[in-house]
Amino acid sequence: MDAIDRRIVRELQADGRLTNQELSERVHLSPSPCLRRVRNLEMAGIIEGYAAIVDQEAYGLPVTVFLQVRLDRHSEENVRLFEEAIRKIDEIMECYLMAGDRDYLLRVVVASLGDYEDFIRRRIHKIPGIASLDSSFAYGIVKKSQVLPG
Repeated sequence: MDAIDRRIVRELQADGRLTNQELSERVHLSPSPCLRRVRNLEMAGIIEGYAAIVDQEAYGLPVTVFLQVRLDRHSEENVRLFEEAIRKIDEIMECYLMAGDRDYLLRVVVASLGDYEDFIRRRIHKIPGIASLDSSFAYGIVKKSQVLPG
């Protein structure tokens, strides 16, 4: 990726609904080479897709919880079962494999604290191999960006 590709990606991250004409003007290219670069970025997997950015609270899911998970053992089977189960749970928006004293960090969204309790009891507790859970509730957002740096 060169500097022009990075500008294209940043503009599309900021507004994925830009027309090719608008995008080409913003990155100072003519429309044809701009479209060719966008298609190349898509084919290379740098641009994975396009999506609407939805206000989580307005959608009815105002509670964000960061759930730290530690597994009881790190066998290949235990890890596979855990990760397969996590991929199937819609309330889990992101799951990161972590270094340190916790194995995974999950970002979970729910409508209420009662829904979170239900989520833990009915979804998480049923996953075998979990040694411990630690929940942290977000009560505000300081920064949230969809645009990668430079």
